[in-house]
Amino acid sequence: MKVFNRFLAFIVVLVFALQITGCGGTGEMTGKPKRVPVKVAFWGSPEEIGIITETVNNWQKTHPDIEVKFEHIPFGSYVSKILTEIAGRSSPDIIASEVNMFVSFADKDVFLDLKPFMDKDKTFNLGDFFPEVVDRYTVNGKVLGIPRDTAPMACVYYNKKLFDEAGLPYPTDDWDWNDLLAKAQKLTKVDKDGKVIQYGFYSDMWPNFVLSDGGKIVDDVKHPTKCLLNSPESMEGLQFLVDLSHKYKVSPTSNTFRNLGLGVIQMFMMQRVAMFHSGIWETPVVRKAKDFDWDVAMFPKSPKGIRKFATGGTAYGILKTTKYPEQAWEVLKALSGDEGQIMLAESGLAQPANKKIAEGEHFAGSNKPPLNKKMLNEAVKYTVYDPFNAKWREIRDLYIYPEFDLMFNGLKPVKESVDAIVPKANELLKEGK
Repeated sequence: MKVFNRFLAFIVVLVFALQITGCGGTGEMTGKPKRVPVKVAFWGSPEEIGIITETVNNWQKTHPDIEVKFEHIPFGSYVSKILTEIAGRSSPDIIASEVNMFVSFADKDVFLDLKPFMDKDKTFNLGDFFPEVVDRYTVNGKVLGIPRDTAPMACVYYNKKLFDEAGLPYPTDDWDWNDLLAKAQKLTKVDKDGKVIQYGFYSDMWPNFVLSDGGKIVDDVKHPTKCLLNSPESMEGLQFLVDLSHKYKVSPTSNTFRNLGLGVIQMFMMQRVAMFHSGIWETPVVRKAKDFDWDVAMFPKSPKGIRKFATGGTAYGILKTTKYPEQAWEVLKALSGDEGQIMLAESGLAQPANKKIAEGEHFAGSNKPPLNKKMLNEAVKYTVYDPFNAKWREIRDLYIYPEFDLMFNGLKPVKESVDAIVPKANELLKEGK
């Protein structure tokens, strides 16, 4: 019995000693700092996932006290999934937020104000970023997101080989819609039966045509109360885009793509579309072109001399539900920091939101195609974001897209389409205030 008691006493002393010294076990028991978990939610292509993962893994080598956990969510279900997780108290600490998703999240008041973190963090300077982009993520004086990239829809990709064959000079950044039409007409080819076998141009980015003609989508982007797609200027811009397909016959329609079973990128790579309008994110695919050289020009001004572009981009924000705001701030800085933005720039996936990087050797000064991507830094000055209203995504998906599909396929006049959209849009704008 005495032996047993001495053995029991030995065990008690040993356990107590382990607790004091931290030997054995995990966490405090090991003497190692406890790793604080910070979960990050995002979407993206495999290449983008790789960049995000590499950025954070490199950062973690010098931050062993934080364990970053990733949650990849498909883009189409991203907003609903995040809001469901917040309601279920299982939300991430940090979320990626695209410029229009951001409106839905901000409406639910889910974000921490990042200004207090920036005020005491001398290693971070928001002034390094494009102010136009920062403004999108600033609501009532609160900075709710740190931008990672921006995406003016200002790129007209063009096939140099087809221009050379047609004896045409390449487009320059100071061209206008008349120049675009003239070039598109000379680049459009038909066969002996009158069937188009090569189109001159394609765009489905209708906001640029509305905005560049002096029109507006709503009365006030930040506080929209009325949809203005039925204004004369807005309808004139839309009519020009419709006419490219149905009057001038230089542009395919969405039905053309459906009938061919092809997308515009595929047709551009097959040299069946000489120019197409999009953003910088198309670059990784177009870089695979082997049979022709190409570049980008800035989307043209209207004959009125106006230049405006719709835009996109992504930022990272910290949710109010986080248990570890200080650690989340450190992770957020890594996600939106220089290393990740440089990798995105060099991959061609994105234009950095950090001006210094966008204007430097990794983007504007890079000799990787497109060579004229530096024009996107100027394009940021002319960007116009989608209306800041929680109902705008619903308006777009339920009313604008279906009506415009009919309109751009020549099945409904411009005025009839916008007249069907505006009253319904105005009702929902009131609800989304």
